[in-house]
Amino acid sequence: MIPVRGFEGRTVAVFGLARTGLAAARALIAGGAKVALWDERPEGRAAAEAEGLPLVDLATADWSDFAALMLSPGVPLTHPTPHWTVDRARAEGVEILGDIELFARAVNAAPEHKRPKVVAITGTNGKSTTTALIGHICASAGRDTRIGGNIGYGVLGLDDMHGGAVYVLELSSYQLDLTSSLKPDVAVMLNISPDHLDRHGGMEGYVSAKRRILLNQGKGDTAVIGVDDPWGQRICTEITAANRRTIVPISASKAMGRGVYALQGLLYDATGERATEVADLLRARSLPGRHNWQNAAAAYAAVRGLGISPEEAAEGLMSFPGLAHRMETVGQVGRVRFVNDSKATNTDAARQAMSSYPKFFWIAGGQPKTGGIESLADLFPRIEKAYLIGEATEEFAATLKGKAQVVECGDLATATARAHADAAAKGQDAIVLLSPACASFDQFADFEARGEAFREAVHGLSVPQPKGACA
Repeated sequence: MIPVRGFEGRTVAVFGLARTGLAAARALIAGGAKVALWDERPEGRAAAEAEGLPLVDLATADWSDFAALMLSPGVPLTHPTPHWTVDRARAEGVEILGDIELFARAVNAAPEHKRPKVVAITGTNGKSTTTALIGHICASAGRDTRIGGNIGYGVLGLDDMHGGAVYVLELSSYQLDLTSSLKPDVAVMLNISPDHLDRHGGMEGYVSAKRRILLNQGKGDTAVIGVDDPWGQRICTEITAANRRTIVPISASKAMGRGVYALQGLLYDATGERATEVADLLRARSLPGRHNWQNAAAAYAAVRGLGISPEEAAEGLMSFPGLAHRMETVGQVGRVRFVNDSKATNTDAARQAMSSYPKFFWIAGGQPKTGGIESLADLFPRIEKAYLIGEATEEFAATLKGKAQVVECGDLATATARAHADAAAKGQDAIVLLSPACASFDQFADFEARGEAFREAVHGLSVPQPKGACA
C-alpha cells in the first residue's frame, strides 16, 4: 500500500467502506493516523469489522476531534444535495478530501528521486479501456506499472511508490471533485458528453469537475485532449492559450496538422514535422470501432509523453488483450455470441457498442440517466428485439414502442435466457448484446457485478428457455 502521512497522531474520519474507503483507512493507519470509520450499509461496516478496523458512528461523534473527512467518491458532495457528513464537516471546519487527493499529497511530499510518474485519465466514455491500454503498453515496455483509481484497485492499495514506477489512474468526475493537488505528468481527457448531471448541478459543473485533471499541470507535463466534441475543443483551445504544458490533441474523426489521429483505422502521429503512420488499428483485434481508435490515439500520445518509443507503443496497441465488461465476448452457444458491454452506463457508451453490429438482440435497462435512450433512435432499426430490465423498463418500453420489439424481463438472468432462445431460433449467426445504457445500482453493486452476473447467466445456458420465461 501507499502510506499516507501528514496526519500522524490525529484522527481522520472515513465515510463509505467499499474498496476506496477501506484502502484509504489502511493507508492512513500505515502513515501514523488514527481513523474513525463509518458506513450506513451494514455490509460496509461488516467489512471493516472483519479487518479489525475501528467503527465510529459519525452521526453521534465529536467532530472537533477530526483532522479531515475522507469521503467515498460515491457520496454526494454538492448535488442533488450535500450528504449529511459533508454538511457536518463544513460546519465543524473539517477538511473534506478523497483518496486521489491523499495519493497526490503523498506523491508531492516524496523527494524528487522517489517521485513516480503519474498518468491520469478521465472522460465520459473510454476511460477504462484507455487506462488499461496505457498500463499494458507501459508494462510491455518494461516499466514498473500500477493501474488503479476508478478501475481495479483503490489507488492507496497499490504498491508503494519509487522513482521508477508509473501509476496509471482512471479518474471519475466524482473523484476529481474531491481532488485539488494532483499534478499528473500526463493528463488525458478523452471526451465529454452529458453524464452524472444530477451529481454536478448541470453540464457546466460536470465539465468543471473533469477539467480539474488539468488544474496543476505546468512546464514539462503533457495534456492529451480529445477534440471530437465541442467541450474538448473548447478546453484544448483554452489551455493552448495558457501555453505552459505540452498539448497533444487527439481525434478519431479528422486529420490534424498537429496531434495524434486515426482515420479509417490507421493511426497517425503528427506531433513532429510531418504526419507518420504508426499503426494499423484494423489489425488490433481488441480495439474495434472508431471509439477504440480514439482510445488508441490517446494511449499512444500518453505513453509518448512518458518517453516510450513509437515502436514500443505500436507493439503494445497490437498486443492489448482487451478489457472486461467492455464489448467483451463472454461465450458462444451454438451460433449465438454473447457480448458483455456492462461498462456502458450511459447512452454514448451504448452507442459505441450498438454501432459495431448491424443487428443484435439487446439487453438494456437499469437505473436510467437523464434523457433515457431517445438519443439512440437512429440505431433502433438494428435491434432484433429488446429485453428490458430494472427501473428503466417502463420508460425504455415507451420509447421503443412501435420502433422495436420489446420484452419486459425484470432481471438479467431472465433477459439472457429469453434473448438466447429468440436468437437461437433464427438458426443463423446472432449477437446478444448487454449494453444497458444505464447505471447498475438498482440491482447490482456496480457495472462489474452486473457484467459478472451476465457472464454467469451465459455460462449457465444449455438449452433454449421456454418463451414464457418473462412477461
